[in-house]
Amino acid sequence: MSTTHGWMKGNVPALDIPFVRVMAEATQHMWRFGWDERNGGNVSYLLDESEVAAYMDIERVIRTFKPAFPVNELAGKYFIVTGSGKYFKNIIDDPEANLGVIRISEDGETLELLWGLPDDAKPTSELAAHFMSHIERIKIDPNHRVVIHNHATNVIAMTFIHELDEDKFTRTLWEMCTECIVVFPDGIGIIPWMVPGSSEIGRETALKMAEHRAVLWPHHGIFGTGNSIDDALGLIETIEKAAQIYMLIAHHEIKQRITNKELIELAEEFGVVPRPGILN
Repeated sequence: MSTTHGWMKGNVPALDIPFVRVMAEATQHMWRFGWDERNGGNVSYLLDESEVAAYMDIERVIRTFKPAFPVNELAGKYFIVTGSGKYFKNIIDDPEANLGVIRISEDGETLELLWGLPDDAKPTSELAAHFMSHIERIKIDPNHRVVIHNHATNVIAMTFIHELDEDKFTRTLWEMCTECIVVFPDGIGIIPWMVPGSSEIGRETALKMAEHRAVLWPHHGIFGTGNSIDDALGLIETIEKAAQIYMLIAHHEIKQRITNKELIELAEEFGVVPRPGILN
């Protein structure tokens, strides 16, 4: 394991820090699921200053980066993020080399590295999309904290054979597994295929995040958000499970299915409000 990149209070091992451990474990799970081949996928997790200060010297800035655009809405906030070009499979063994804790400067113009990402490594290339999604989700839910992007296998497969209409795609997923409508009653956002890593794809994703907690990038993957790593990852797991079931049955004759009436009854029982227009 590499030495610590950034000053740690009391020389605490990286995996003993709660927010580092949960990132390492979640990324390991996603890699084992086959959703993050090579350096695919990225995660950003919004932290409280007190969380970071308990383990790291927040007065010591290792180096700085320029974001793709000013992020005044997130000024002063702290994130732990995956690194650009880093492999999820390696994070559990060497968190410091593959993750970074960054702070956004008070003017929103600079990213300050406090820990991790040695040897001139940089935060994920999708950081623009992450920041834009964080900004939109915080407007809707002040408890929002996490954005996860991965290459969930069956979700990607489904975008090749299912009509890319948000309501129809959502309706199909809801009927694949009884609990789906309970987990994502707000449905699935879908953007057109776009070249990744740009501010443009970030803006399109964020527009959808104003109404959905999950957004599909056709033939590429999924963005999921939540109040915790478990929340965001659990959302993606549920969507992927529904997509897997769809891919298993799509070429078969369907003899019975969950009806609209039953989905409405299910939503009422669990106290969720389905996205309007889908179950008409």
